[in-house]
Amino acid sequence: MTEQVNTVQAQVPAIIDLEASGFGSGSYPIEIGYALEDRVVHSCLVRPAPDWVHWSDDAEAMHGISRELLERDGLSARETALKLNEALRGKTLYTDAWSFDSSWLGRLFEEAELVQRFRLETINRLLTPEQMEAWHDTKKSLWDEMNIGRHRAANDVQVLQETFLRVTRPA
Repeated sequence: MTEQVNTVQAQVPAIIDLEASGFGSGSYPIEIGYALEDRVVHSCLVRPAPDWVHWSDDAEAMHGISRELLERDGLSARETALKLNEALRGKTLYTDAWSFDSSWLGRLFEEAELVQRFRLETINRLLTPEQMEAWHDTKKSLWDEMNIGRHRAANDVQVLQETFLRVTRPA
């Protein structure tokens, strides 16, 4: 797993983001990124299991991760699940794509034959209706402002944490 340190220290929720082989039935996780309250970002690529064959060229064009890169640099599903459980045991991590991310995590842990030892929740549980309304536009402006690549898990968790700070900051 790689780490990036964001020097700004602030109280933010732990965030997780997954990139996948596609969006339909049969898709699976290919990259997982998370940042805890300390805002240190961790990410890893996931090598597809032998029976994980679904691949979307459109998804690859979005995230820029090739199957060859995953085969070369990815961790197995079991290695990934073990690392996640070790780092995240007992924690709750938040996502802005709960239905996708929970499904892909479920697929990872099923393949690894392990029990997931952390919880996943939607970020909406932490936001007021007004903050939820501001979420999309705030996130969009941050992508422009931060000028980092989209649809890579490490970058996405940084933007999600910063979006949370901006929408929850008192006016």
